[in-house]
Amino acid sequence: MTNVVLVTEELAPAALDLLAEDFEVRQVDGTDRPALLAALAGADAVIVRSATSIDAEALASAPRLRVVARAGVGLDNVDLPAATARGVLVVNAPTSNIVSAAEQAVALLLAVARHTATASATLKAGAWRRSLFTGVEVQGKTVGVVGLGRIGVLFAQRMAAFGVRLIAYDPYVQPARAAQLGVRLVGLDDLLRESDFVSVHLPRTPETLGLIGEKELALVKPTVRIINAARGGLVDERALAEALAEGRVAGAGLDVYETEPMTESPLFGFPNVVATPHLGASTFEAQDKAGVAVARSVRLALRGEFVPDAVNVRAGSAVDEDVRPLLPLAERLGRVFTAVAGGIAARATVEVRGAVVAHDVTVLELAILKGLFAPVVEEPVTYVNAPHLAADRGVEVELATVEDAGEHANLITVRGALPDGRTVAVAGTVVISGTRETAKLVEVDGFELDLAPEGVLLFFRYPDRPGVVGKIGTTLGRAGVNIAAMQVAREAAGGEALMVLTVDSAVDPEVLTTVGDGIGATRAAVVDLRAD
Repeated sequence: MTNVVLVTEELAPAALDLLAEDFEVRQVDGTDRPALLAALAGADAVIVRSATSIDAEALASAPRLRVVARAGVGLDNVDLPAATARGVLVVNAPTSNIVSAAEQAVALLLAVARHTATASATLKAGAWRRSLFTGVEVQGKTVGVVGLGRIGVLFAQRMAAFGVRLIAYDPYVQPARAAQLGVRLVGLDDLLRESDFVSVHLPRTPETLGLIGEKELALVKPTVRIINAARGGLVDERALAEALAEGRVAGAGLDVYETEPMTESPLFGFPNVVATPHLGASTFEAQDKAGVAVARSVRLALRGEFVPDAVNVRAGSAVDEDVRPLLPLAERLGRVFTAVAGGIAARATVEVRGAVVAHDVTVLELAILKGLFAPVVEEPVTYVNAPHLAADRGVEVELATVEDAGEHANLITVRGALPDGRTVAVAGTVVISGTRETAKLVEVDGFELDLAPEGVLLFFRYPDRPGVVGKIGTTLGRAGVNIAAMQVAREAAGGEALMVLTVDSAVDPEVLTTVGDGIGATRAAVVDLRAD
């Protein structure tokens, strides 16, 4: 029987042609809910954009469904946990829009520098007012890039052609890699003080939300122009409006907003603000790339082959059955490593131990890389782009396999050397009993643990002494954070100790800092594993 691919929104003709070579392609209006649910009943794969919701109800209506493909980057309209629970593979097109997004940031910067939008509107309204729109040249200016991920690098490369001085803030990029790009790495405060233009290219996470706020905007030159075409909320919109009103910021170019769609904002009233409705990916080329990319992924998936762009690879079928249970653990170990290290390693070793090494375990290295970079880059991280992200940041990674796992049936260890000379190691195992698979975090920096790597985890390293548990509980309680579980490991009484807590909700960075300062912690970190 020929597989049926259901297309619910406009897709590039090249993508439709590619699918039609092997499958029956059917089309339906994804916004017509009854029609969508009826059509899903006979579909083996469905391709959507942003207007179609594939939620638990839609998945339940599709007994044959094997693949959900999002022709774009975001996955807000796909219920990923529900799809994974049903064994449905979810794929997207993670790099389809990176060129378009970088070019949008350049366009906003130039438009703000030359008052292009306001001058155009004024002339079209019948007024010739040249004297109001004297701009500034870009050449010779300092451009600060906040985030040197794939899009940040593309933006920097394009701005270099204008003869600017490039500086960047990104704690997860090695200085040598930045130097290769002709970019000088600096701290965020220094970037804000020095820059004539600031362009933000970061993911939206609890750590980056409000990254440029009232305190940061107090550091900038009054001639600075700020560009955000990355994610809404990274620049505090209220603080930016106040800075513009007081003349402490010369202009802004915005494509993204804290809440969207956004049609009313104090920022829209400033003539020196260029505002666009989230157009970063809105080019014909980006849409075509996205369609063709997901069409290829659908072909791979329906043929039973490994799909590199799979978001929930655990639902795939090409990974060996003995290796597959270790994939979620490996990704979480990567996330824990990044949190505990507070940065990305210059060199990292992924060590896999146990009988599982008789199989191909290279996918575990990819899973760890995915976890390492997912919290710190602006684009979705997949098994295909994770190695490129490591190479782009000058991170050397090697895989080692050992048959003997000691007391464990299997053991995965991530060990890395940081640029400041520190070494960090985290390790975990999966205990398999019948059909039950239990993941455990068993080591962090030489401290032995026995903890489920799930939920929100807090890590505190501190000198062991009485009263620490009480101080932590009191401070978290005042912040409305409930402790679900806790483990303490130590080298010796009165020596160095590591406390790991599982809590029921997200923890603000300010609360984490308060707790750490209160107990004299040498290291404090948080990692949210709820979205895995």
